[in-house]
Amino acid sequence: MKKQIFKGAATALITPMNEDGSVNFKRLETLVDEQITGGIDALVICGTTGEKSTLRYDEHVKVIEVAAKAAAGRVPIIAGTGSNDTVYSVELCDDAESVGADAFLMVTPYYNKASQAGLVAHYNYIADRVNKPIILYNVPSRTGVAIKPETYKELSKHPNIVATKEANGDLSSVAQTKYLCGDDLDIYSGNDDQTVPMLSLGGIGVISVISNILPDVMHNICADYFSGNTEKAKNEQIKYIGLMNALFSDVNPVPIKTAMNLLGMGAGPFRQPMYPMDERSVENLKAKLIECGLKI
Repeated sequence: MKKQIFKGAATALITPMNEDGSVNFKRLETLVDEQITGGIDALVICGTTGEKSTLRYDEHVKVIEVAAKAAAGRVPIIAGTGSNDTVYSVELCDDAESVGADAFLMVTPYYNKASQAGLVAHYNYIADRVNKPIILYNVPSRTGVAIKPETYKELSKHPNIVATKEANGDLSSVAQTKYLCGDDLDIYSGNDDQTVPMLSLGGIGVISVISNILPDVMHNICADYFSGNTEKAKNEQIKYIGLMNALFSDVNPVPIKTAMNLLGMGAGPFRQPMYPMDERSVENLKAKLIECGLKI
């Protein structure tokens, strides 16, 4: 069995910005500490929620470095280093490792829309050239290509490919992946609203957006499930489902940053082409935050 990167809940951390659009590194440090104090099990830095796509290369590496230093080994730091350019991904992995990343989250190549054979070649090329474990990231709604269960089976043969963040919304596909890969590939839910269903199919955790504001809740849902208190985990999943849905009522990370700013958590603006939510959606988000006992 391959070594697990983490078990439980990881936060796909936002990248806080100053009002001029620059990265707020001081706030990033405090967010990392707040997350760890809140009980989170790992942090994903510069993923989709962290606005990886609009960070310059130097900013991207600096954000990983600052987060890793702030974490100081308390939880694993998983760096988003996926790209539609295979060689570029290797370069970014090397730099991320040099500043403290413990693992890599690698989205499927977007826009290029690689074939299944191309995905195998892409990921194996990278895995052969990096020293840290890789979590695959399957999110076809953003990339236009999905990793099929049979492809997962082939990729799981590589010792550096240890897990996947599964965000295709297809639980039947997840079940087939688990059947084919067994213990050779850990599965994390990539959707908050499918955390408990994914755990029931053999998943070992979630890479979460809502945990930016509720790290303890997502940690506890996983911990309760693993301890056998599945009824409590299910009830908590259902309790927060309305807020989870509201946080995806617009393109991520627009709603989560909006929620954090409403809660006084200093997320700051997002970079274009991300655009503010419409007033109706903001009011619905406010209502769901209040419904969950959060004070605006």
